[in-house]
Amino acid sequence: MYSISSHAPLADRMRPQEISECAGQQHLLKEGKPIHHMVESQHAHSMILWGPPGTGKTTLARLIAHHSSARLLTMSAVHAGVKDIRAVVKQARQNQESGEKTLLFVDEVHRFNKAQQDGFLPPIEDGTFDFIGATTENPSFELNNALLSRLRVYVLKPLTEDDIIEVLRRAIADRQRGLGDLSIGVTDKALGLLAGLADGDARRSLNMLELAVDFARTVDNKQLIDEETIKQVAGDNLRQFDKGGEAFYDQISALHKSVRGSSPDAALYWLARMLDGGADPFYVARRVVRMASEDIGNADPRGIQLALNAWEALERLGSPEGELALAQAVSYLASVPKSNAVYLAWENVLSDVRKQGSQPVPMHLRNAPTKLMKALGASQNYRYAHDEEEGYAAGENYFPEGMKPVSYYKPLDRGLEKKIAERLRYLGELDQAYRQQKK
Repeated sequence: MYSISSHAPLADRMRPQEISECAGQQHLLKEGKPIHHMVESQHAHSMILWGPPGTGKTTLARLIAHHSSARLLTMSAVHAGVKDIRAVVKQARQNQESGEKTLLFVDEVHRFNKAQQDGFLPPIEDGTFDFIGATTENPSFELNNALLSRLRVYVLKPLTEDDIIEVLRRAIADRQRGLGDLSIGVTDKALGLLAGLADGDARRSLNMLELAVDFARTVDNKQLIDEETIKQVAGDNLRQFDKGGEAFYDQISALHKSVRGSSPDAALYWLARMLDGGADPFYVARRVVRMASEDIGNADPRGIQLALNAWEALERLGSPEGELALAQAVSYLASVPKSNAVYLAWENVLSDVRKQGSQPVPMHLRNAPTKLMKALGASQNYRYAHDEEEGYAAGENYFPEGMKPVSYYKPLDRGLEKKIAERLRYLGELDQAYRQQKK
């Protein structure tokens, strides 16, 4: 389909030349599925390929261009600007005038700003080129609605370990593009370890395999790659972690939801995944404090204190010692009773405050530090709660005048909040009795 230098990296040499060589993505590539049908019909359309690194986005763009008999133009949003966009549009229009179809492939399309993305709209609409954008980020957040509405989004999944092993075996056996002429032997355990370290990224697995060739041992006149070889190659880089991308937010979401769902085991798993993968432990600590407030709240007020203590322990001890304190906090928060009552109350209060504007503080609630303020009636008729029976000024109103009192905070019958709810119900009864007495 296209020629690749024999000196190119193994991952480039082994890039699939036909759909049948692609590993994984069967939800798109199997007979009858969207991209398989597109290739068979030799008719491309504009799309976004969204998926993790090494899942075949660039390869699919090349295959689609080849099978639709289109000239492939490529650009990377990391390096390109408006001038480059104008240049490819001009080239595509020249191709169109000569009767040649064009497919434009834009890698890392999410890196383009709004103005740059808008530059693609006219040529997509008038058919100057078919557009394929590749992104590792959620297009719903990173692409303009105007551009996104003109594109079909295909989601690519991380390759399974079996998919990766298939890719590796093909590379080891291929005599034209792969390692078939080098008499390389790779143990099954080494293949399994490589597949696990790849984290669903075929390119990463092939890069590591190629590097492992340099570390291979000679056994019976054959280069042997075993588990020890792979460990030498991998070093400490055993996991993949996208510190600012979609995978990052997916994992912190999984951690938060595991805590909320009272699954300490799953919470510890996601915590370990993040920290082992290189996440900033202080970011995680901040989020754990938020979890304690949002999802545990007053059902167990010790939760937020434990989360803060874990943060402080992390600051004092650093990593990895301080990470154990985070694990302690996360496991505790996941195990105790949950309440989002304060969270809901706060959201509702903020909503009302923003709608109602700056209503004045009632005079009886104002301080009276000066004679003028006293003369104006500040603090008059204020009932000092400690002087009231049971330390509670039954029936007193603390809202702005003219605003109907609202019950924002509704504690749940869980944990300590159950006692808070009982206390508030009792105070409500005192209020009701006071109002009846005043009638």
